Amino acid sequence: MKQYILLAFLFSGSTGFAQDSLSKYTEVWSPVPRVVTAGKTSTDPPSDAVILFRNKKDTANWQQDNGKPFAWKADDSLITVTSGGAIRTKQSFGDCQLHIEWRTPAEIKGNGQGRGNSGIFLMSRYELQVLDSYNNPTYSNGQAGSIYKQHIPLVNACRPPGEWQSYDILFTAPQFYADGSVKNPARITVFQNGVLVQNNVEIIGGTRYIGIARYEKHGEKAPLLLQDHGNPVSFRNVWIREL
Repeated sequence: MKQYILLAFLFSGSTGFAQDSLSKYTEVWSPVPRVVTAGKTSTDPPSDAVILFRNKKDTANWQQDNGKPFAWKADDSLITVTSGGAIRTKQSFGDCQLHIEWRTPAEIKGNGQGRGNSGIFLMSRYELQVLDSYNNPTYSNGQAGSIYKQHIPLVNACRPPGEWQSYDILFTAPQFYADGSVKNPARITVFQNGVLVQNNVEIIGGTRYIGIARYEKHGEKAPLLLQDHGNPVSFRNVWIREL
């Protein structure tokens, strides 16, 4: 009993000397975190980011999903979906922090899933929906900010058509056992325009338009893919940090 009274006294803050002498038991000095220089703004890439697109020359980082050369429209600071199919990065990624900005057409055409539709596929398999969801009703697990056909966004944070929007994404890749069964499912957190819309949700499998999502074993890394859904959606300021 005496030893418990003594410990309670030492940790109670009754004496500065006791606190100082015990501080070494709560201080961790190693490892020392490596230095990363943050961007000047929250949207600027930090020093360790892989720049996927900031200007026209960065189209060299991409190719069409069918393996052919990049064919979307590219201006000095943005790329826009055109016919030719989805594009994917030449480099592959697993666990990551991704920043990407997107814009749906200012001229409203279509409705529901036919209005400003595209998608961001982590590891070419797991879709975060891009859609003009500003005053545009559709099924909730298919609106902007949804993990398509899996998770409804916490809120609708969409800006009006023609305005730039941003996604900041934290993605944890799935892990598999040797027999192909899932050891740890993928998880994702998403901020849309600075607003939390997905909070560390579990991805239940690869995105499917019809049917239940399911996992198929794949490598630890795979390309990032941007969808061609027939709408001229634009993207800019795309960078990624491997985690």
